[in-house]
Amino acid sequence: MLATVRSPIALWAGFLLAHLWLGMLALYAPGQPIGDVTSVYRFWIVDYAFEGYGWVGIDTVWVYPILAIVPMIAAAALGPDLYASTWLSLVMLADAIAFAVLITVARRHGVAHPGWWWLGFLVALGPVAIGRIDSITVPLAMLGVLVVVTRPALGGVLLTVAAWTKVWPAALVAAVVVALRDRGRVVIGAAATTAVVLIAALALGAGGNVFSFITQQTGRGLQIESVIATPWMWDATLGPGHTQVYYDTAILTFQLRGDGVLDAAAVATPLLALAALVLLGLGVIATRRGREPGEVLPPLVLALTLAMIIFNKVGSPQFVTWLAVPIVFGLVTAASGAGRSFRVPAVLGIAIAVLTQAFYPYLYHELLGVPNLVLVLVLTARNILYLTLFAWAVVALIQVVRHPLADHESDADDAALDWIQARR
Repeated sequence: MLATVRSPIALWAGFLLAHLWLGMLALYAPGQPIGDVTSVYRFWIVDYAFEGYGWVGIDTVWVYPILAIVPMIAAAALGPDLYASTWLSLVMLADAIAFAVLITVARRHGVAHPGWWWLGFLVALGPVAIGRIDSITVPLAMLGVLVVVTRPALGGVLLTVAAWTKVWPAALVAAVVVALRDRGRVVIGAAATTAVVLIAALALGAGGNVFSFITQQTGRGLQIESVIATPWMWDATLGPGHTQVYYDTAILTFQLRGDGVLDAAAVATPLLALAALVLLGLGVIATRRGREPGEVLPPLVLALTLAMIIFNKVGSPQFVTWLAVPIVFGLVTAASGAGRSFRVPAVLGIAIAVLTQAFYPYLYHELLGVPNLVLVLVLTARNILYLTLFAWAVVALIQVVRHPLADHESDADDAALDWIQARR
């Protein structure tokens, strides 16, 4: 049985079934699971750029870094009528490349559970896992963290490409620079990639628009799913009507208006910056105390990723996909014997994904207007789990700072792994 579970054939069969299931949901399930792809991305490329009105990010300001336009253009390769299915095929191809590297690395350590966990996580999260630009950045970032320790320059390139597609992997670049001794090669790879992107964008006439993704985010309000918005969602549900849900036609998302909402939105970004600095500072201290990258990187990457979610005024459901990168990395590192067990993050990550699919996309409309009490409870539980997982990551990082991994007693996962490896 164990041999079957570890079999590449079984893993690839699971990969294919998971993506076929998600693709079916994306195309046919209620709630417009890939509405951003079919309406927004397709509009930017097919109905706007191809019709001669200009290119987003080049001729006009844009909410995404410039490389996000590449997969959106690629999805139009087979024509506008097949835009959605082509997009899903591109995502499946990107996931397949990352999955191939993941199961190869995991097999070197005699395990298969990181690959199975990722597939379970995708299915638990549902169609949003493959229906956003984040679906491209996740496999890129996963490839980056899986190779960065052995190939720092390549890891730096991959993570930087991901960051120029959606901003969040920039936090992973910072974590790697802090934790790796061979950080110079990471910096060179990241700097070279950034230079190529900027030169290409400027040559195409982007000018200052290449940085517009930074300024376009500053005026956003609190999105209803964000962790910070939770108290106001309860006020909109049970309160005297001071808080209301509305649709922002400029940002194309549902946000909140009410007492204190603007103040909360205003402090979100400074809080995120402060949290990131504190976490990176802990990483610096751990590294200077001689801790190995396998000890420092997994909890640091997880904590930074969660900070990007928790202290974010946006909080879209697809942000959950980001968790796959640090959790898979932590599972692989633990399997190699270099890091702590990631059983708790693995369980919490699946629970967060399940709770997210419980309200998005099928029942998302029930959170609009006067939000449904049951779904607000589900959303609140999901956000509490975000905070719980963040606390775990921070505590784990502090423990690394205070004591090397060798000073801790091995837990059940490590003991079982040692038993298996001793008999290989």
